[in-house]
Amino acid sequence: MNQTTSKSSLGEWSQRLLAAIFLGGQVLVHLLRGKIHRRNTLEQMAAVGPDSLFIALLTAIFVGAVFTIQVAREFINFGAGNIIGGVLSVALTRELSPVLTAVILAGRVGSAFAAEIGTMRVSEQIDAMLMLKTDPIDYLVIPRVLACCLMLPILTLLSLITGMFGGFIIATNIYNLSDTVFLDSARNFLGIWDIVSAMIKACCFGILIAVIGCSWGLTTTGGAKGVGQSTTTAVVTALLIIFVSNFFLSWLMFQGTSSAFLG
Repeated sequence: MNQTTSKSSLGEWSQRLLAAIFLGGQVLVHLLRGKIHRRNTLEQMAAVGPDSLFIALLTAIFVGAVFTIQVAREFINFGAGNIIGGVLSVALTRELSPVLTAVILAGRVGSAFAAEIGTMRVSEQIDAMLMLKTDPIDYLVIPRVLACCLMLPILTLLSLITGMFGGFIIATNIYNLSDTVFLDSARNFLGIWDIVSAMIKACCFGILIAVIGCSWGLTTTGGAKGVGQSTTTAVVTALLIIFVSNFFLSWLMFQGTSSAFLG
C-alpha cells in the first residue's frame, strides 16, 4: 500500500514538474509578445523585494560572521590571515549570497505564490478569469516571474554587501585583523565576473522559484488540503531545483583549474 502511494506521489510530482516546464515556455512566448501587466508587476516587485529585505540581510550578516569564525582562526594559524577577506568575498559572491537568498525567497515568496494561486484555483476564481477572457498567465504568472527575476539579483547584491560587513566586524574585532588588510584582500580577490555570475545565478533562481510556485498553484486540486500540499511541495521542489541548477551553473561558469586567488 505504501509503495503504491509512493509511486503515485512520484508520478504526480513528475507530471506537475513537466507542467511547470511547459508553463515556463508559455511565459517566454507571452513575454516575447509584450504582454505585461505593469501594475501587477510593480505590486509583486514590492512583495518580493522590500518585504523580503530584512530577513535576507539578517541572514546574510550572520552567514558572513559565521563563515569568518570558521576560517579565520585556521588561516591565521597557517600565516594566511591576509587572505581572509578575499576568501569570504569569493565564497559569498559565487555561492552563499545567491543560493541562500534564493532559499529565503523560495520559502517566503514561492510558498505565497503557490498558496495564493492555489486558493484561486480551488475557489474557481481562475475559471472566472477565463470566462472574462483574462489569461491567468498574463495576469498572475508573468508579473510574479518578472518580480522575482528583477528583485532577486538586487537582494543578492545587498546580501553580499551585508555578509561582507558581518565578516569584517568579526575579523577586525575578534581576530584583530587590520581593516585595511581585510578590505584590500577582498578587492584583490574579487573580480567583475564573480559579481556578474552572482547576478546571473540570482536571475535564474528567481525565474525558477516563480515558475514552480505559480505552476504548483495552477495545478492545485482538492480544496484547502490540496492548497496546503501544493504549498509544501512547491517549496521543496523549488529548493531541490535551486541546488541542482546551482551545480550546473557553477560548472559552466567556474570549471577548470585556474585559481581566483592566484590569478
